[in-house]
Amino acid sequence: MALIAVAAGSLAACATVDRTPPAKPSASGYKVGKPYQVGGVWYVPREQPDYDKVGMASWYGDAFHLKSTANGEIFDMNALTAAHTTLPLPSIVEVTNLANGRKLRVRVNDRGPFVDNRIIDLSRESARQLGLERQGVARVRVRYVGPAPLLGRDAGVRVARARPAAPQPVQTARAAPAAPGAGADLPGSAL
Repeated sequence: MALIAVAAGSLAACATVDRTPPAKPSASGYKVGKPYQVGGVWYVPREQPDYDKVGMASWYGDAFHLKSTANGEIFDMNALTAAHTTLPLPSIVEVTNLANGRKLRVRVNDRGPFVDNRIIDLSRESARQLGLERQGVARVRVRYVGPAPLLGRDAGVRVARARPAAPQPVQTARAAPAAPGAGADLPGSAL
């Protein structure tokens, strides 16, 4: 019985975990957004088909992992995503690390960075692939590629599911008849 109780407890620990995004993207799926202010600085999101700038990049991860982004997707620090202050959401940009020449296309689905005039804030995985995770910041070129494909309602959501195993019939072993007097001195034995 104890074995069955432990097995049932283990299965309960593997129950379905489903995280629903707290906000949905705008009705059209794409949004430019209204002007906003952070730390006394105004930002004006707008269409920027010719966006091509050089500046500093940083990265963000643990503190925002699995939290809602500015366009309602769930931030996954292990995905190739980024935050930008004014580009439409979601969009694709090509980021080039000017120190090592590595290039990467990332999905812009969040707002930021709002520190030291940085031009893009990368997910941890994006920073790793560009070779700037260890130093934390790097000089980069950011070039707008175009709108990103729209993802479904569960974009960025990781779901763990486990189906409980079908109950197995309990089999009892039949003991061979005991020899007369065998086990008479063992606790719990009945003759």
